Amino acid sequence: MASMKQTSNSGSDGDPRYAGMDERKRKRMISNRESAKRSRMRKQQHLQTLISQVTQLQNENSLIEEKINGATNMYVVLASQNNVLRAQLAELTDRLCSLNSVLQIAEEVSGLAMDIPEIPDTLLEPWQFPCPIQPVSAPASMFQC
Repeated sequence: MASMKQTSNSGSDGDPRYAGMDERKRKRMISNRESAKRSRMRKQQHLQTLISQVTQLQNENSLIEEKINGATNMYVVLASQNNVLRAQLAELTDRLCSLNSVLQIAEEVSGLAMDIPEIPDTLLEPWQFPCPIQPVSAPASMFQC
């Protein structure tokens, strides 16, 4: 009897949960537990990797948003300046037309021939460019914040 108790104690490795199990079943259970532990560790490591990727992508997203905001602000400033220039163009074109009218009247009154330049179509119709539209190149640093 003493030898049987000793065998069951050595088979259970001091853990009473395994006392009644045969050796093969006990090894399989221990192996399964170790496998589950490794699986949980892999899952945790994968989760940490994903969390780190999320953080990195959020940081990149913030930088891109800042660049977009900077480009949008630059666009607003340039559009505003363009509107001012268009208004100035319209005003100067009107003034040129008025001066040409005065010159024509002076020519008719004085009888002297005057060289009155014609107003270029590009001033009268600024949306029609004198040459084909070509892309404007700008350095990349212009768009960086």
